[in-house]
Amino acid sequence: MRINVNNSTELLQLTKEQKLQGQLQKQIKKDFILANVPLQISSDVELKAYVSIIMEKVYVLLMERFPDYLNLLYVIDVPERDFKHIKITDPVEVAAQVTFLILKREYQKVWYKNTYQ
Repeated sequence: MRINVNNSTELLQLTKEQKLQGQLQKQIKKDFILANVPLQISSDVELKAYVSIIMEKVYVLLMERFPDYLNLLYVIDVPERDFKHIKITDPVEVAAQVTFLILKREYQKVWYKNTYQ
């Protein structure tokens, strides 16, 4: 499965068009809980705010709780090969790129479940 989007906002817009946004939010919440990383997001949050909340959580994990960050990526099952393409500039930019990888992987899970159900 190939996803032709360039950033998190475009990906969330795609999920909205495909009417998968609610399922994506449930999947993200489920995986964050499984990784023991509480994430408080209401279902009526705008797309940009949704991405910002996840990015902020990733940033905090990256800077302060690195083992929890690694555990989250393991639970979500972000492919290691995707990390090779991250441009390391500053922690905020890395958090934004990792957030995109997380959303992309979660979208794949939801898309497969929806398509092959």
